[in-house]
Amino acid sequence: MTYVVIGLGKFGYHVAKGLAQQGEAVIAIDHSEEKVKDISEFVQDAIVLDSSDPKALLEAGIADAEVAIVSIGENLEASILTVMALKELGIETVIAKAITQVHGQILSKLGAAKVIYPEMESAKKLVKKIVKNIHYETIDLSITMKLAKMTVPSFWVGTSILSALFKDEFEVKPIAYKHQGEWHTSFENDDILEAGDILVVLGNSNNIEALSKKV
Repeated sequence: MTYVVIGLGKFGYHVAKGLAQQGEAVIAIDHSEEKVKDISEFVQDAIVLDSSDPKALLEAGIADAEVAIVSIGENLEASILTVMALKELGIETVIAKAITQVHGQILSKLGAAKVIYPEMESAKKLVKKIVKNIHYETIDLSITMKLAKMTVPSFWVGTSILSALFKDEFEVKPIAYKHQGEWHTSFENDDILEAGDILVVLGNSNNIEALSKKV
């Protein structure tokens, strides 16, 4: 399969390079000679041209590609005209980057099969990571089993690590905890969890997910 990546800003550059590193045939296009030069060592072909011109795209052999990814930045007119040109050439699948919701709606109406919002998605992922993972992170051991590592939540502070509460409340099993900088993996009844300790528990995926909503 041949991919065309149009617009070699940060996002387009990494998409083109990533596809090429996966062994895909990639044609990279930008109006900037410098950007085309930067990507040229990684892709099958790198071309300087005006992507809003259907004739220029046709002459470059773009019509033979199966998928086109339009990653043009702030120039909304160029983005819109490029999607129109690609559809005119009969490109089956056009994926287009949008800056705003209105921009995205226009691209969809012009025939883009998928519209992506990289800046929005990056922000959402970052916020989710900041909010969720400060005190809680998980590791998949298998399809059904997970480890969860967390700062001891307030409802377990003062609890013995051998307490039945872990199994009775969440069906998880403590396997390690860190107290005053030292990890412990063998426990006594008087090993009491304190605020600021780090706790690692084992459980099935559903129970670990349920616990994450309480922590």
